[in-house]
Amino acid sequence: MGRWEPGARERLVVAAVDLFTEQGYDATTVAQIAERAGVTKSTFFRHFPDKRELLVAGQETLSRLLAEGIAEAPDGASPLEAVASGLERASTAMGPVNRDFAPRLKAAIASSAELQERDALKSVSLAAAMTTALVARGVPDPTAALAGELGLLAFKRGYAEWSEGDRDGKDELAGYALAALDELRAASASLG
Repeated sequence: MGRWEPGARERLVVAAVDLFTEQGYDATTVAQIAERAGVTKSTFFRHFPDKRELLVAGQETLSRLLAEGIAEAPDGASPLEAVASGLERASTAMGPVNRDFAPRLKAAIASSAELQERDALKSVSLAAAMTTALVARGVPDPTAALAGELGLLAFKRGYAEWSEGDRDGKDELAGYALAALDELRAASASLG
């Protein structure tokens, strides 16, 4: 077992989700996760403060990509056009591995109230990142908050559809997220 093995972080996440699904979150120990991933406990703690944090491993990257995409949207873009830019940018971080992994992650989260709570906090954080990026573009707070929430819903709906789609397909998450954003935009217009 090498001290600085490449890919240890990813292996830890996969091992944890598999163990959570097999034996439950509460019954899974950090030692079991580390063993399944082929690393030491100290390597685990170098990457994560505790086992809860495994499921939000990519949250900071995702938040950053959403905010960067919004910031880089063309001048004059509407708030939802800027959110679309953020969704496209964040989608670049998701590939076939994420798609294959999604059903196991969903099952692990569904099996534990603590993981459901952590997942909800992740959602709040992603919406806040989009809201903050929109405010930085000069979008008024209430509009930015609404657009950020719609962006979060679009990302979640798009991710769910993408992850349940054709595993052999070459389609990317961005198309699903943008289609979901368009559906939500139309739905919000019908609220009157």
